[in-house]
Amino acid sequence: MHNGVMKAWLESSHLAGANATYVEELYETYLSDPELVSEEWRRVFEGLPMQPDNVVEQSHTRIRDYFRRLAQETKHYSVQVSDPEVDAKQVKVLQLINAYRFRGHEAAQLDPLGLWQRPPVAELEPAFHNLNNDDMEETFNVGSFAIGSDTMQLKDIYQSLNNIYCGPVGAEYMHITDTEQKRWIQQQIEPINGHPQFSLDEKNTFLEELTAAEGLERYLGAKFPGAKRFSLEGGDALIPMTKELIRYAGSKGMREVVIGMAHRGRLNMLVNVLGKKPQGLFDEFAGKHDETWGTGDVKYHQGFSADFATEGGDVHLALAFNPSHLEIVNPVVMGSVRARQDRLGDKEGAKVLPITIHGDSAIAGQGVVAETFNMSQARGFRVGGTVRIVINNQVGFTTSNPTDTRSTMYCTDIAKMVQAPIFHVNADNPEAVAFVTRIALDYRNTFKRDVVIDLVCYRRHGHNEADEPNATQPLMYQKIKKHPTPRKLYADVLMDRGESDIETATQLINEYRDALDHGEVVVKEWRPMTMHSVDWEPYLNHDWNMEWQNQFDFERLKELGNRLCTWPESHKLQSRVAKIYEDRRAMVSGEKMLDWGMAEIFAYATLVDYGKRIRLSGQDSGRGTFFHRHSVLHNQTDASTYAPLKHIHDKQGPFQVIDSVLSEEAVLAFEYGYATAEPSGLTIWEAQFGDFANGAQVVIDQFISSGEQKWGRLCGLTMLLPHGYEGQGPEHSSARLERYLQLCAEQNIQVVVPSSPAQVYHMLRRQVVRPMRRPLIVMSPKSLLRHPLCVSSLDELANGNFMPAIGEVDELDPAKVKRVVFCSGKVYYDLLEQRRANEQDDVAIIRIEQLYPFPIDHVRELIAPYTNVVDYVWCQEEPQNQGAWYSSQHNFVAAIPDGAKLKYAGRPASASPAVGYMSVHLKQQKALVEDALTIN
Repeated sequence: MHNGVMKAWLESSHLAGANATYVEELYETYLSDPELVSEEWRRVFEGLPMQPDNVVEQSHTRIRDYFRRLAQETKHYSVQVSDPEVDAKQVKVLQLINAYRFRGHEAAQLDPLGLWQRPPVAELEPAFHNLNNDDMEETFNVGSFAIGSDTMQLKDIYQSLNNIYCGPVGAEYMHITDTEQKRWIQQQIEPINGHPQFSLDEKNTFLEELTAAEGLERYLGAKFPGAKRFSLEGGDALIPMTKELIRYAGSKGMREVVIGMAHRGRLNMLVNVLGKKPQGLFDEFAGKHDETWGTGDVKYHQGFSADFATEGGDVHLALAFNPSHLEIVNPVVMGSVRARQDRLGDKEGAKVLPITIHGDSAIAGQGVVAETFNMSQARGFRVGGTVRIVINNQVGFTTSNPTDTRSTMYCTDIAKMVQAPIFHVNADNPEAVAFVTRIALDYRNTFKRDVVIDLVCYRRHGHNEADEPNATQPLMYQKIKKHPTPRKLYADVLMDRGESDIETATQLINEYRDALDHGEVVVKEWRPMTMHSVDWEPYLNHDWNMEWQNQFDFERLKELGNRLCTWPESHKLQSRVAKIYEDRRAMVSGEKMLDWGMAEIFAYATLVDYGKRIRLSGQDSGRGTFFHRHSVLHNQTDASTYAPLKHIHDKQGPFQVIDSVLSEEAVLAFEYGYATAEPSGLTIWEAQFGDFANGAQVVIDQFISSGEQKWGRLCGLTMLLPHGYEGQGPEHSSARLERYLQLCAEQNIQVVVPSSPAQVYHMLRRQVVRPMRRPLIVMSPKSLLRHPLCVSSLDELANGNFMPAIGEVDELDPAKVKRVVFCSGKVYYDLLEQRRANEQDDVAIIRIEQLYPFPIDHVRELIAPYTNVVDYVWCQEEPQNQGAWYSSQHNFVAAIPDGAKLKYAGRPASASPAVGYMSVHLKQQKALVEDALTIN
């Protein structure tokens, strides 16, 4: 540094001999948290000599020597020494500012009822930092405090901190490690000094929307007393909040918003945000319903779609259907959003916004919330951030207090696992609500991360309108009974300011009630829906037995095969993978038969060749749990990856394979949501082992098996569930086939157990090429992936078709056959090999490849040649109380001739899916095969 510049710098600093100790203390503070010192000091410290990168801790001795050297240099320039006591006070002021940033939310006025009793936070008092009344008139540097001035009197600093951090908004963000994000939030909330500004028109809009929220609930309460509606009353601010969020999103260029929420406030949301006609809702309350589709569902589970006008253009809204498993809708919404974003090429999440609305007890209590947060930044599941709103009515479900429903200060603490900022806001202050709503969306759009708004409110009625809350919450409900409604409070505020009057407030009430009486749409921003995100028309009204064209040109198939076996020369494969691809080249040339993995890859290739989208996710999906797929090739030199399915040709459909987070429930729900918003492609979820889907049973029961009947929601999701008894124990054998078969009714799902590579090829293609969209449940194999008999030819792929049942493959004389054995899956090969070893010609084996819908006519055709047979057997590997026996035997019986008998051959009933000892497994397997083949 030039001597003149050094002198000037030193004269303007506090680096003088008498201050060396003080500067060291200041530096210690900087090391603990750079935000605790002013920007000027940060610049000084950032320029200090640093240790090499491999040294973890900074050498304090080195820094101390640096300060002492600077102090000695100051003597040469005769620098004026500043007052160490004043400088120490300056540090304390900065610490006070930081204390408010960290803990101010704990003293914020968040509870509309004023019942919260929280211990005082000592760090928020100046005295804690050795600042006294005499210091209040002193002027201090405010550091990074974004209040608009570099220096302020302490009394003004203190007042501003209380306004900003302890008013109706409690900002919780200092747990975020990214300094840029923290500073961004400070720049949004600190300059307004706790006083957000809105135009008179905006304020009148907030009042009008609060009037609508209250008006609908009162109307329903009077018209249908005692009916369950899960009233929003107390949390009325949700309506202006959501509408403001949509308006603001539209102004930012967003074109679609997908909302997921539980029961509370859903009816209000449907009528006052999405524009459902009140008359339609009233008819549902009165018991009138449309019987043209399915079984229907209760009112507070229903979804809806609409277009919503904003200054930036119309926005398409979709409210997701949701069962009473409250938080399960969150990953469904994310999946739906990701599908829409993928279709629009919206890689940053700039066009499609997810909003999820939670209950306070549910967000803290249900594990799928943590799973969904964990997915939020994962490669295959990110959606550019989700705005998460908590309707915090301070009472869990029926009677629970917060101390019973969580172990944390706030119900939103779960969001800290992904360092999401949390804005707690008093729901009785609609302007504060609108303020944090805008900040939340701006944060989400800026950083592409989740953000949480904790709407602290109350519940005017019980869990439902027939409940009596006073029984368990007497003090709270005595307070609620006397507490004015949010509309009344805000109307009074506007009148006190002279911004409205009683006549205007009354007129809004009367106009809204008149609109409800007319039964038409009451949302001014509602528009007739023209922005359909997905065209479902081609997939409606198709029969299971419809004809579909599956043939694929043989030569084109070979061309695709060659493309699948091509990768850059610089891409070095692992030796076992290289051998797999060497074999695949031989399969394409006709030198070898196709195995399972190659047939599956061929299916994907033919679909992307047509321009169809493939999405496959699971915990090992790129490689395949059983080392069979290898759709992603890993370079052994630099760990780069190459997916041949992404390099078929320039106009191919997208291929995406995701090694998912270690979750079943959230990931399967995500893929269900994706499939409901992307009908033209193939969406697959693959379990690592089939029975791992146990952890996602809610998704299977509430969405996959019943979504069409309840909500009219078609879905072509495919589930690959590895299944087969190889002696690997109870948790790695059974995909619980019986559970899926038990759910089968009204042709709701397909349950398939393919037994050859050609079958899996045709099955996967059928799911896309045939324009019918229903879930496909596949009991996929493990040992069959490399079984010498489980092979197919290229011609079977090009010119074959999926067969729901497969007849006898050996040349048996039908007249000699005395028994027909039905089976599915891997046990077929055990039966076939044993029968051949026995040189038997009196037992025919029929494979049932599709257990539901049961192909009764096809099975009858296959057994027709065996006119003398009255002895039929169903053989399965699973215990008798599991597998297909109990759920499907009525179909087997219906297929066999009158007078014939059906017997069971398999493991005895068991509480466990499989044995844990290989010796016992082999003994059981041998016994069931012998039982099936032995004619008494």
